Amino acid sequence: MPMTSHRLAGIAGTFLLAWLAGCATPPEPVLAEPVTAVAPLPEPVASAPVAAAPASAPAEPMVAVAVIDPLRPEVRIDPNDANAGIDLWERVRKGYAIADIDTDLVRKWEQWYANRPDYVQRMTDRGGRYLFHIVEELQRRDMPTDLALLPFIESAYNPQAMSHAKASGMWQFIPGTGRDFDLKQNVFRDDRRDVLASTRAALDYLQSLHGMFEDWQLALAAYNWGQGNVQRAVARNARAGKPTDYLSLRMPLETRDYLPKLQAVKNIVARPQAFGLTLPALKNHPYFLSVPIERDIDVELAARLAALPLDEFHQLNPQMNKPVILAASTPQVLLPYDNANAFVRALGRHAGPLASWTAWIAPRTLRASEAARITGTSEAQLREVNRIPARMLVKAGSTLLVPRPAAHDQDVSESVADNASLALTPERGQLRKVAFKAGRRGDTVTAVARRYKVSATDVAHWNSTTIDAQFRAGQSVVVMLAPAARGVVGAHNAHVRPPVPTRAVASAKPAPKKATAAAQRKAVAAASMRSAKPSRKTRTQVAQR
Repeated sequence: MPMTSHRLAGIAGTFLLAWLAGCATPPEPVLAEPVTAVAPLPEPVASAPVAAAPASAPAEPMVAVAVIDPLRPEVRIDPNDANAGIDLWERVRKGYAIADIDTDLVRKWEQWYANRPDYVQRMTDRGGRYLFHIVEELQRRDMPTDLALLPFIESAYNPQAMSHAKASGMWQFIPGTGRDFDLKQNVFRDDRRDVLASTRAALDYLQSLHGMFEDWQLALAAYNWGQGNVQRAVARNARAGKPTDYLSLRMPLETRDYLPKLQAVKNIVARPQAFGLTLPALKNHPYFLSVPIERDIDVELAARLAALPLDEFHQLNPQMNKPVILAASTPQVLLPYDNANAFVRALGRHAGPLASWTAWIAPRTLRASEAARITGTSEAQLREVNRIPARMLVKAGSTLLVPRPAAHDQDVSESVADNASLALTPERGQLRKVAFKAGRRGDTVTAVARRYKVSATDVAHWNSTTIDAQFRAGQSVVVMLAPAARGVVGAHNAHVRPPVPTRAVASAKPAPKKATAAAQRKAVAAASMRSAKPSRKTRTQVAQR
């Protein structure tokens, strides 16, 4: 997939704006509701010097740069071109190439979606942002366009979806598989949520699986269940003299439902009226364009310069973990056509600083209060932006995000931006680790926090999940307790009714550990066009929103 370089040469703003003016503006995209702007951060204490992380040399002043289609940088964007008026859904339909299945499970899921028109509307509206890009990439690789509908099954096309098994993004990569396919995950960003990077990785993975099984149905089963499991199921049927196709294999219910769900969505896209549903109109041109980033810039400022609600900015650029975009590791942002134009114009006029944050590497293991004093910020702000729980020490070598002094004009270096990590350790003699299994009906993070009299933020951090997540029945849960809290142990057996979720959260079964996992990854790596080393991928069901 063509990608923008980390440092694109600046192009004269007058030339760019004249070029953009020559292209008719496409229909205004449907944007999310505006959200309240982030409150301004307190100024750092002037007298407290910040020992900043190694920084790159000061860059040239930012100038307006060209707006491009990330897949076709050589093609001039013209929304009035005849091809741009084609119905994108029809383009998807014409590219179907995966064999259909017709079973009772397909009927079941057709009815499920047909009974939830509001859910389908939200899902397809959200997917409309990304569908053109994915269809373009699938056809460039000569892959079936059926696969463009897979994120509907994986995440309801939500690039910010996170499962309880830590699968993330609209393609739902678990951390290990993401690393196998070059999806960077560190303090500053998680490329499993990156629209371009995760799509590239998912299609690489699917191509590898198809090369292994030479059958798209089995490849999709392996994407959900793991290639080793599918191989064993095929071998088991072959030894018994049974057929080895998808419908003939013995598999878990989740995988048994996986292709019927996809088939149901395919059928709905092919004939929405037959199910009493309406698909949003999608034209055959990019929803978003790519704008190169050459200096560190606050996320809130970037959204404001683009005249884009912060929530919509995050929908297109969900990979950022912090309130700043680091140019060394994030070479571009994605923006709708008109907003890309507005961003380039506003950036050229902006006279103030672009970033109010920088990176700082802890020289030794220290308390958050000490790190805050050294970097000139409040302890509360340092803990909040870096998600440091109470009674935890910051280990030496950890990278923290801290306010950027006005006199500091250097951006964060590529080595820090790409390799930043945060390691914490309990204050000695203060905390002890307590692990238990969630109850039969599962427990929420907030319920565990309330029961053990700790903060929900801490519970989420200790278990690498989100504050509004719910643990599955039997899932291992960890809390860190002071000695005085010993009497609480065992209280986890009490039933806690989980609250109704307030936003979409994906759920997934964790991939079981197998001794053959490394061998499976090597097998897929050999077949991969990118020589990546895949591992089993946990799939998810997404809660209704």
